[in-house]
Amino acid sequence: MEIVGMSYSQLQSGAYALILGEVEGKRRLPIIIGSFEAQAIAIALEKMKPARPLTHDLFKSFAEIFGVTLIEVIINKFIDGVFHAVLVCDDGHNVVEIDSRTSDAVALALRFNCPIFTTEAILKAAGVEMDAASLDDESSENADAEADNPWSDYTDEELEEMMKKAIESEDYERASQIRDELKRRK
Repeated sequence: MEIVGMSYSQLQSGAYALILGEVEGKRRLPIIIGSFEAQAIAIALEKMKPARPLTHDLFKSFAEIFGVTLIEVIINKFIDGVFHAVLVCDDGHNVVEIDSRTSDAVALALRFNCPIFTTEAILKAAGVEMDAASLDDESSENADAEADNPWSDYTDEELEEMMKKAIESEDYERASQIRDELKRRK
């Protein structure tokens, strides 16, 4: 699986929808996550360096110091509308699975640069198949969003500076919005 998008959730206040997609397929897996986890994922996606380490960065440093590598993340259960995941770790002697919230597992997978997997059963139960018409709808939604874009009057250089200041002041929500705008422009 790969991250294909993340947006504010229309279903739950203060939550985000993380969209994972098949690497070679049309199915997507929408996962509702909290705002802190969304920030942690957004920061890792953009390779931002916060002034102080976030929890997931601290976890990675801790693991590396003690010789533990995250090999892969597996989204292995979907129970009562909630996704469950395991971290598959290797310390050089043992390979172990550690239970994890899916949002934390994805944030760590990005930091360790490891693959994210799920099962066919989960994709059948909670996945959404995207067809050409759906992809066209996404393109038109992006065009509509552009018209309401609060960042459109700024240059890339101005946005980069604004993002840097947002990170320094630990306003990760604003930093991720600016990052999204810069990414959209590329």
